[in-house]
Amino acid sequence: MVSACAYSGAYPTGYGRYTKNTEGLPEEMFDGPRASGFTHFQQSGTGAIRKYYNYVRVTPMVQPLDALGQSWPLHDEVARAGYYAATLDTGVRCEITVGAKVAVHRYTFPEHRNARIVVDLSCGGLAIDHGRTVPLRAHVESLGHGRAQGTVVVEGVPLSVHVEVDSPGWRQMLWHDRRLIEGGTRLDFDRIRQTTLRPFGLLFLGPTGAGQTVEVRIGFSLRGCEQARDNLHRECGPHPPAFDATRERTADRWRDHVGRVEVEGGTPARRQVFATALYHSLIKPCFADDESPFWPQSGPFAFDVCTMWDIYKTQVPLLAAIVPDRAVDLLESLVRVCEEEGNFPIGYRMARGADRFFRQASALVHTALADAHALGLGDLDWNWALVHMEADLRRLYGEDFYEHGVVHPISHTLDLAYAYHCTAGVARALGDGRLADDLAARSLLWTNAFDPATGLLRDSSFYEGGKWNYSFRLLHDMAGRIALAGGDEPFVAMLDAFFGFGAPPVVQPGRRPDPVEMAVGYSLNRFEGLNNEPDMEAPWSYHYAGRPDRTAEVVHAALTWQFGTGPGGLPGNDDSGGLSSWYVWASLGLFPVAGQNLFLVNAPAFERATLHVGDREFVVETTGHRETPIGSDGPDRVPPRQYVRSARLNGRPLDVAHLRAADVHAGGRLHLDLGPEPSAWGRRVRPPSLSDPARPDPAPPHPFAPGART
Repeated sequence: MVSACAYSGAYPTGYGRYTKNTEGLPEEMFDGPRASGFTHFQQSGTGAIRKYYNYVRVTPMVQPLDALGQSWPLHDEVARAGYYAATLDTGVRCEITVGAKVAVHRYTFPEHRNARIVVDLSCGGLAIDHGRTVPLRAHVESLGHGRAQGTVVVEGVPLSVHVEVDSPGWRQMLWHDRRLIEGGTRLDFDRIRQTTLRPFGLLFLGPTGAGQTVEVRIGFSLRGCEQARDNLHRECGPHPPAFDATRERTADRWRDHVGRVEVEGGTPARRQVFATALYHSLIKPCFADDESPFWPQSGPFAFDVCTMWDIYKTQVPLLAAIVPDRAVDLLESLVRVCEEEGNFPIGYRMARGADRFFRQASALVHTALADAHALGLGDLDWNWALVHMEADLRRLYGEDFYEHGVVHPISHTLDLAYAYHCTAGVARALGDGRLADDLAARSLLWTNAFDPATGLLRDSSFYEGGKWNYSFRLLHDMAGRIALAGGDEPFVAMLDAFFGFGAPPVVQPGRRPDPVEMAVGYSLNRFEGLNNEPDMEAPWSYHYAGRPDRTAEVVHAALTWQFGTGPGGLPGNDDSGGLSSWYVWASLGLFPVAGQNLFLVNAPAFERATLHVGDREFVVETTGHRETPIGSDGPDRVPPRQYVRSARLNGRPLDVAHLRAADVHAGGRLHLDLGPEPSAWGRRVRPPSLSDPARPDPAPPHPFAPGART
């Protein structure tokens, strides 16, 4: 539930030194790492978070309270899973760790007669234009003996804290507008406005000797101060110290989780990037079990789904494989959101309202639910889930799709047709054939999104992309999609143009590119290098046209040149771990086709890998593998490509370039023979598709489908 990090107020997550931008290189807010304190509840690499999160700023100070908000340079930073440390320019050494619902800070002060710990409960968001969080209501109470509590209502959510400071002999006071309130024990703000907000919070102060440590323990809850206190004492005990024990428990949990995928071989840099990607893949979503402020029932509550558009293709399948209990908890939480708020969310943050991201996409939860049902994960009430899946198809953009068979933005037509396909599969498995037939007929309406004259999507508006980016997604009827483009060769030619085969290098934009320069770049209609979600699955479209060798070339290039170990080591926003999950799967030589119980197979980046799926193991092993450096640790040359030449699954020949997801989850051994040149492997039999000649039609054509009417 809890994250904690140094806070500078910079974009995008509150840590760093840059202003907000969308094109070219960002301007710097600071010339190096700085912090005005340490905040809680951060995003993980998403884009426009603006005012969400970064709550409860804790600042160790040796200056007067008037200096609160000033940022100081950071030195000697250390970051590990579950641990962060740095020294402020003021000489205070700062260490932070977290548990499930707690954060523990440890500050080592220089000698000073008036050291202080300041807790700012009014802080939130980012220090950029329109990026600040303004609390609506708040109360703060000093309980004495180093204890305090409070609740701040931010974005419609009551965030409660219970604070305990291990500082014998120190005084504690409330403060408001950077002025101490002598003798006051409670602050209440019934209604706060942008124009009336003045900072407020708690302060603990007293003398310190050189090297003296002060521990700050904070319990959090979305259900009141009493539960926040209970959360703190459950994890940290009623007495200090708690830092080292909390840090070690969290490190143990991270070791367990990151250890669920093991790789052998690879250069040190490649192994470091892989381990980091796996760590990033598991930071979000945030689970606050039994903490929903919106309904009284206990159970899983995931408040940081930012967003399904980011995570449903790569991250959710990874969670389903290595932490299936949490994947089921996520789906159960989303079903509860649908029950309580009226629709499945595209994104769900620590903020009231589930539909604010509806422009990104439609009906994406259906994909994850279909996968979970096909894999037999969890014990969800599937009949009840189906009721919500079917009803949700006609909400928001779904209403126009239901009535007209097409909707703009045109990508939502693909989303909804795919969601109908996924829901039809669940309905058929549950024995409701009539509903399944009706849903399956509407799933055929994906064809309405495409222009037969071009083989691409129709002109429309697109979210963070264009029609070329969105035209190569993995549909439930890729055979029909390729036929619509004119067949294998024209489809491959379009993909080759998109990925720039045979084209000159692209000129990169400068620090402040003007609109004309950017328009020239966008007009190339080229692959943006995994910079956004529609491009993540495009390389695997080649599989469906019988060209897994092209998939191998594009993925190999991305793994080699677009990821590294230093700043700039990601080719775009990590988006809650969606991009890092892509890296994990691609490195294993697998790619999940979300919603279809399917994995595509490709040349892996490591000689051998083991995926721990519950109590089973799925092993990907190779012969003929050659180590290749990544851009940060290799010479400036193109490392040799590798292609799958033949494959065996559990000792039996595998002539196709795909597996059922159920085969991976069951455990087993995939042996891939690799070589420097492509072979005929994977070219003849394509991954399954709705309109395969051997597959019967699931339903009659729908009246809205092109050519269905006479």
